[in-house]
Amino acid sequence: MHSVTLEVPNLIQINDQAQSQAAHLASLAVRALLEEAELTPKPALVDERGPGAHTDLSLTLMRRSARLLRPYFGVMALASFQKILSQTLREELGAIGRAAERSMLSITGGVNTHRGAIWTLGLLVSAAAMGSRPVAAIADCAGQLACFPDRNAPNQLSNGLMVSRRYKVFGAAGEARAGFPHIVTIGLPMLYRSRLQGATETQARLDALLAIMTSLNDTCLLHRGGLLALKTAQVGAAAVLAAGGTATARGWSLLQRLDRDLIALNASPGGSADLLAATLFLDFIANAPSTEN
Repeated sequence: MHSVTLEVPNLIQINDQAQSQAAHLASLAVRALLEEAELTPKPALVDERGPGAHTDLSLTLMRRSARLLRPYFGVMALASFQKILSQTLREELGAIGRAAERSMLSITGGVNTHRGAIWTLGLLVSAAAMGSRPVAAIADCAGQLACFPDRNAPNQLSNGLMVSRRYKVFGAAGEARAGFPHIVTIGLPMLYRSRLQGATETQARLDALLAIMTSLNDTCLLHRGGLLALKTAQVGAAAVLAAGGTATARGWSLLQRLDRDLIALNASPGGSADLLAATLFLDFIANAPSTEN
């Protein structure tokens, strides 16, 4: 089992409650990553059918990477337990996140499996550990945390940041700083609506993914296929939902078409997938028993 030797600065006394909550949140975060990866069939994304539009990814690798991150999410939760928002906490989380990225890259041979998810879920895990219970409050707290600068972050341009600047779009950082609107106002409402309308859990989660895709300026799509890939994803996802979602025969057929179209463009909605995992994480929190005494 992979171990984490990070020290967490300024950590309050680690009592049983803190340990229990940290383990609980880390478990939910990893569960969200695993269930997002296993959700099938997703358009051009890794799932139980295969690698989608990716040549360097597999479901086995995604599962391995997700499980590796469990102790890092746990340390993030411990660092945040009953803390208040501060730049110091933001920088502690940044250091833990970069350690998680290094471990991820070491077991994947340099392949980026979960960099975006470490950012998104790390902020949400931290916000949940700080004491926010309603999911909207967790997302808002995570957004406020993301607004603090990390003075220790390396001065380098990621693919996502370069794409954000080139196309003048929000990107993962902007989504976080806005309080994750694609999760709170789009992903979760669609997930709940589809369930209420009788969709299976697989169909409801696919509908939530597609709803996010319809309006997200997904930097993964833009990086791999430019504006054509983004437009193809947004229009195709909207068409599935307009047909009644994946629970309908027409919607299911259009989902298969969208999958083929994006694979042909060698593009996949990785940013939308990260937000779906975060949507599932908050859904798990909303439906999980509290670990508080």
